[in-house]
Amino acid sequence: MRNILTICSKEIKSYFVSPIAYLLMGLFGLIFGYFFYSATAYFVMAGMRAQMQGGGGPMSVNEYVIAPLFGNASVVGLFLIPLISMRLFAEEKRSGTIELLMTSPITDWEIVLGKFLGAVFMYLCVLAMAGANVALLFIWGNPDWRPVLTGFLGLALQGATVLSIGSFISTTTKNQIIAGAATFSICLLLWVLSWVSSYNEAGWAQVIAYCSILTHFEPFSKGIIDTKDVVFYLSAIFLGLFLTTRSIESMRWRA
Repeated sequence: MRNILTICSKEIKSYFVSPIAYLLMGLFGLIFGYFFYSATAYFVMAGMRAQMQGGGGPMSVNEYVIAPLFGNASVVGLFLIPLISMRLFAEEKRSGTIELLMTSPITDWEIVLGKFLGAVFMYLCVLAMAGANVALLFIWGNPDWRPVLTGFLGLALQGATVLSIGSFISTTTKNQIIAGAATFSICLLLWVLSWVSSYNEAGWAQVIAYCSILTHFEPFSKGIIDTKDVVFYLSAIFLGLFLTTRSIESMRWRA
């Protein structure tokens, strides 16, 4: 455990001593802030219109603001997360420091878990920018806090899944740009797999749609925790880390 925490701490410091962390947090905060403003402005305008027309009961903040916000945040994460994972091993290979890791008295799993946890911490720091916006809803309104926590849990699981995939891809190249582009392409494909079920109801189409990371995030955005969605994300994370470990092991053999 000590080796994992040491590698994790080193990885976190490497993000914050460079502009990467501040750039990602700034970009996500700016984009999410715009989404937050648009969603709340629409909510207020729709509420005033409903009152003027003598509409029904009060509108739900969770339904009209929080759920769309989490859906948009998951899309933004699809673009930003590859920027976090692309340097995990590609930069080590480019700079030649990967040999130091290979010859250190630590296991492959410790290396992979340490770097992965560092990347997850960086992603959680990015998500904290969204938390600052959502906190305003609790200051000025009275939303249900449970769907909010569920939405953040879904974002964290989806982000960890993409990071595990990106970790594996990062071990296959020395070029960070290639690693980032390949991660984005694969994750975009996993995102749009759900489209198959909209025009085909065959069994194979349902299986393909089930593999979409979007399909399993939608319940979280609505405040629903389904065991099958949690199991899917945890299984995908384990598979990504397993492939990363096997790739690291192959580097030792080639060395």
